[in-house]
Amino acid sequence: MSRIGKKPVTIPANVTVTVAEGNVVTVKGPKGTLTQTMHPDMLIKVEGNVLTVERPDEEHLHKSLHGLTRTLINNMVEGVEKGYSKELDVNGVGFRVEKKGTQLVMRLGFSHEVIMEEIDGITVEVPNPNKIIVHGIDKQAVGQFAAEVRGKRPPEPYKGKGIKYTDEVIRRKVGKAGAKK
Repeated sequence: MSRIGKKPVTIPANVTVTVAEGNVVTVKGPKGTLTQTMHPDMLIKVEGNVLTVERPDEEHLHKSLHGLTRTLINNMVEGVEKGYSKELDVNGVGFRVEKKGTQLVMRLGFSHEVIMEEIDGITVEVPNPNKIIVHGIDKQAVGQFAAEVRGKRPPEPYKGKGIKYTDEVIRRKVGKAGAKK
């Protein structure tokens, strides 16, 4: 039995979960609504304020989908209730970020500004010129957008310049040793 898959998902009072034909799970909460189609073989049951996911047999595919399905539904419930956020730091001389309307304008040491447009369901906050906070209810979309922002200028190991997650640790390298006499 899957350790994660057999855990029940508790549904808070302000969240409603419905399972439609073809395992289409819809989760509504105070922050918004998320809908996702799960694998049709998984057995998803909602009883009161508890949701359980079961698998039909011990086939390898069903074993691997068991925990995944439960985690995806749990992330949806948590997202519509609390939401998700990722924080990024911008390090480097002259590197700065600002928000113009729905655009994230970044000066990252290139000859041009790097501009990214906010996508649906994602909001970007810039509290100061060296910090970016990505908010949203879909965990996957928040992580993907944050990864795309970080990918515009990943941190380099010598001086640590670039965009990094706030909790990320950059392994630093020693530079050139210099001329030997």
